[in-house]
Amino acid sequence: MISIIVPTLNEEGVLEKTLKNIRQMKSMPYELIVSDGNSTDKTIEIARKYTDRIVVYKGEKRQTIGGGRNLGAGIARGGLLVFQDADVVVPDPDAFFGKAIRVFDDDPETAGITVSVRVMKELETRSDRVFFGIVNHIHFLTNNILGRGSACGEFQMIRREAFLRAGGYNEALTVAEDNDMFARLSRTGKTRMIPDLVVFHTGRRAHKIGWPSLLVSWLLNGLSVALFKKAAYREWKPVR
Repeated sequence: MISIIVPTLNEEGVLEKTLKNIRQMKSMPYELIVSDGNSTDKTIEIARKYTDRIVVYKGEKRQTIGGGRNLGAGIARGGLLVFQDADVVVPDPDAFFGKAIRVFDDDPETAGITVSVRVMKELETRSDRVFFGIVNHIHFLTNNILGRGSACGEFQMIRREAFLRAGGYNEALTVAEDNDMFARLSRTGKTRMIPDLVVFHTGRRAHKIGWPSLLVSWLLNGLSVALFKKAAYREWKPVR
């Protein structure tokens, strides 16, 4: 069984589409978990219609996305953990996850996989095509050729034992916890980028703040985590 974990915080605008998309899957056992950061909108109400289980963060400080993913993983029962953002759609989930599972079955040393990330066709701009194309090529190079894990947070699939061995996501990181997770995974097992598996998301952060600002923030936080083990930004503001 696979456990699909969707971290949320005030995602009423996109969540139903994401969960309905996952619920199309019929050919394999799975559980669908929403890990909510204490939303104040209709997120939890929407989640109740589609999910197997919901876990809600009750802390006083705002939860990091790494904390949300770990909270969901803590109640998961599957041998493979899928971490999927709330605004991500997987085309043909049966075929997609069937192929993803075979990657793990074919090589017991595979600790985690990432996939190609694109913006939904109706929302995609020329800049989205260029920059996410570059990002996808970088992830292929680092994972499949250089043997150093890297990945975006839109979609990550991790073997449960490897996740536990790595200690889960670093909850202290406000940003770049996704790339950090794969970097640590690759020290104890293989990480791979599967280029012909593609997920689509809204691209909302790039569209909201602009690609130049987003690229600068990725660079600063990535370098800070790699060099100093902490994010450059104290807060990663939600974009809705």
